[in-house]
Amino acid sequence: MFTRIDHVMICVPDLQQGIEQCRRMGFNIVPEGTRSGKGTHNAIAFNQDDYLELLAIRDQDEHRAALGRPGNLDAGLPDFIAAGGGLRYIVLQSDDLVADVAAIRSRGVDVSDAIDGERRTAAGQALRWKVAVLGPGNPLPICFIQHLTPMAERRKLLSSTGNHPNGVYTIERSYIVTHDAEVDAATYANVLGMPKPALVKGTVIMSNMAVFEIGPTGLGIVQPYAAGPAADALERRGPGPFQVLFRTRSMGAAARWMQEHGMPPLARGVRNTGEHAMLATPPDAFGSYIGFVGPE
Repeated sequence: MFTRIDHVMICVPDLQQGIEQCRRMGFNIVPEGTRSGKGTHNAIAFNQDDYLELLAIRDQDEHRAALGRPGNLDAGLPDFIAAGGGLRYIVLQSDDLVADVAAIRSRGVDVSDAIDGERRTAAGQALRWKVAVLGPGNPLPICFIQHLTPMAERRKLLSSTGNHPNGVYTIERSYIVTHDAEVDAATYANVLGMPKPALVKGTVIMSNMAVFEIGPTGLGIVQPYAAGPAADALERRGPGPFQVLFRTRSMGAAARWMQEHGMPPLARGVRNTGEHAMLATPPDAFGSYIGFVGPE
C-alpha cells in the first residue's frame, strides 16, 4: 500500500545555485551525488521521514543517451527546465511496490514494472530502491518508490538529516493544479485505489481541492476558483504540480531566517483549518510555490 509522500522533486537549471537558494530558505540541503547513467545530479534536504530533492542535468550527452531506458523520469527534462523548472514529480512511498503495481494494473492503469534503482552518495555509498512510473496512457505527475535501503541506514549514509534552520520536519501536502478537480480526482482515485475525496475550499491557494490522505501526508488535486497561486500556476505552466507545503516547528523562526538571508517577506494566508500559512513564490522557490505552516 502507499504509505506517504516520500519526496518531491524540484528541477533546476543549476544545482549549486539551487542549493544556495534552498539554504537561504532555511533548508539544510547538501549535494548527494550523481544518478548512475542518467546524466543528472541531485541534492537532498532530509526531514524526519521524507525529503525535498533538487535535480539538475550534469552531463547533457549522458542524459540524452539514457532517455529510452525503462523507469526513467527524465523525458522532457531539458524543456521543463528551459521553461523555468520547478516542482515536477510527487513521489509516493510503497511498502510493497510489486504488489502495488499489480493492483494498479488490475484497475486498468498503464504502469511500469517495479524497477531496481541505485545511486551513490557523495561518499560513494549506495542507496537502493525500486521505482515504478505511469505509462503513456496515464501521464500523471506522480510515481512510486519502495526503499530497499532501510531508513536507519539511509540516515547514516546521508550527510544531512534534518535540523533545518526553518524548523521544517515533514511534508504536510503537495498540490497538483488542474482544469477540473472533480474529473481528475476520479482518475487519481483509480490509480491510487482510494475513494475519491469530496471537494473542499482551499483559502490560501484559492482553489477547490480534493485531498487524498496518504498516511500523514496529503495529495491535493485542485481547481482555482479565484486569482491566487493555483490560478497563477495553471496560467503559467498548465496542469501539474505547483506547490509543496511543509510543517515547521516555528513560523517565526523560518521567517526570521529567510529575512536575515536576503529573502523578501513571504506572503501570509489563513487555511480553511484556521491555521496561518506563509508562501514563497516562484521567483524565490525554483518556479514553484513552497509553503510553511505551523505555530508562530
